[in-house]
Amino acid sequence: MNKKNKIVIITKKIWHPKNYKVVLKKNFIILDKLNYQKIKKIDPRIIFFIHWSKIIEKKFFENYECIQFHSTNLPFGRGGSPIQNQILMGIKNTKITAFKMGKKIDDGPFIIKRPLKLKDSAQKIYTNMEKISLEMIMKISKMKKLIYKKQKGKVVIFKRRLKNQSEIKFNKINNIKKLYDYIRMLDADNYPKAFVKLNPYIAKLSNAKLINGILKATIEFKKNDKK
Repeated sequence: MNKKNKIVIITKKIWHPKNYKVVLKKNFIILDKLNYQKIKKIDPRIIFFIHWSKIIEKKFFENYECIQFHSTNLPFGRGGSPIQNQILMGIKNTKITAFKMGKKIDDGPFIIKRPLKLKDSAQKIYTNMEKISLEMIMKISKMKKLIYKKQKGKVVIFKRRLKNQSEIKFNKINNIKKLYDYIRMLDADNYPKAFVKLNPYIAKLSNAKLINGILKATIEFKKNDKK
């Protein structure tokens, strides 16, 4: 690959290695850490960010084309925990927005959007998001000129969820469908699972299935050391 056409993909986690087959064939460079000296040495045409939640230093987007993927139809849903916040709102279908990174969080002009379904577990949603984002990367990387469009619509800001918010509050979840959604939206690797305090234990729930109004899930009991 010609130096000026090098593509870098930054991702803090690979959800499914098979998703990366197509970009690996093109010799795209995949990194799990952002290092300016390394980027400077590679001198890429574009840096793509998948599943990235950290703020990057301005020297990156001032010197390189930086494109991030966000799982909402921006400007709706700027901010943290977009998948979980949308599921809590009862949203079933959303978009993945590829936008140009800048000084402000999630407010840059976008280049393309693609549909994303919010069914199944968070694990499956993240895996599917990764697959679609990589397909978007292939499309964008083939563009001779990157043309962006300004975000339009009402700006809605999401707050990043905290670990303690994974506790199930039954007084706020008034039907079985909402309980199912609550468990599945937190069911992903390295994510705080939905839990219930049953002193002296904590019960974590995963693998939720809702069939004919009956909710089934895997329960893992652990001694509650924090009292």
